[in-house]
Amino acid sequence: MSDLAADVVTISPVVVPASVDAPDARVFVEMVRIANAVCLHDAGHDYLHEEPEEMLGMWQDQADWIQLGFAALRGDEVLGVVKMMISNQPDAGTVEFDLMVDPPHRGQGLEGPLLAEVEREARDRGISTIQTWTLHRPDAVGERLASPTGWGSIPADAEARLQQQNGFTLEQVERNSVFDLTGDLSLVERMLRDSEAAAGDEYRSVTWTSPTPPEYIDGFAYALSRMSTDTPQGGLVVDEQHWDAARVKRRDARLNAQGLTVSVAAVLHVPTGRVVAYNELAIADDPAGATQQFGTLVVKEHRGHRLGTIVKCANLLRWRTIAPRSPRVSTFNAEENRPMLDINEAIGFVPASYAGAWKKVLDA
Repeated sequence: MSDLAADVVTISPVVVPASVDAPDARVFVEMVRIANAVCLHDAGHDYLHEEPEEMLGMWQDQADWIQLGFAALRGDEVLGVVKMMISNQPDAGTVEFDLMVDPPHRGQGLEGPLLAEVEREARDRGISTIQTWTLHRPDAVGERLASPTGWGSIPADAEARLQQQNGFTLEQVERNSVFDLTGDLSLVERMLRDSEAAAGDEYRSVTWTSPTPPEYIDGFAYALSRMSTDTPQGGLVVDEQHWDAARVKRRDARLNAQGLTVSVAAVLHVPTGRVVAYNELAIADDPAGATQQFGTLVVKEHRGHRLGTIVKCANLLRWRTIAPRSPRVSTFNAEENRPMLDINEAIGFVPASYAGAWKKVLDA
């Protein structure tokens, strides 16, 4: 194979267009195409597919997260991209990125220049930690890399080796699980009834479709803020997120701009009125596409009351009426998050792929 980096390849910023049909939208749309091609190639399924409009709605709102990218171009051809996400909070300590080379052009010298843009951006912002993820098929054979958490492993394939060669360390393994929405949901109904009875009168279930109703917005902001502190992170650096009602409203507007329908099932702690557990399911404009599970959380102080089962089951049952043509739900969980995986497995989720979480601390 030729070394494309030795050819006339340029690295250029990705423009955020006004629409996917705008004259300057071509590279942005190609970035989405390459992202989908990488997911299909590495995970072996299309359950993580995104439409250009969906990603653009996220990028056009930069109030809470900086979204930026760079593309490797040979003439007008987009060969690879890297996209970054950086918290706008003043105490941000990480750059999260996805480096995606179109599968036919992998291993031809493009990865290095794109990674260099990530490291440059991090250093320019005074950030020392950069983090990324690799996707892997569940049926991969051969040598494996064990997670340092003691839970899970990923194949030692070309993408994993590339991370190691570039100074990254594996910090965590996540499982991508899917649930068949086309089957019988009687087990889900029974699990919901049993869990609500076990939780007792201190807890009350509520549901809504985004945007968040005014009476729940402060409580939901509290629950969203706990996502960055109450979930297993392995050796990753996770910036604590600060949420209030205004940020929830911005998020709701962004989800709408992305063309997403989002259902939320939550549990209120009756004595305090706080949202102490929630689950989100989302789908884009294609009614027959895969459903994505966004956040699922039970606040630490309220675990042990089957609240995770309540929000998952309640939302799956509600989802059947909202998106009846969607064939499956796709979700990610850390392998060491056994309480949540136990719930998933009991409901009927099965592994579809795995992800490795990688970290690099830059030299001063």
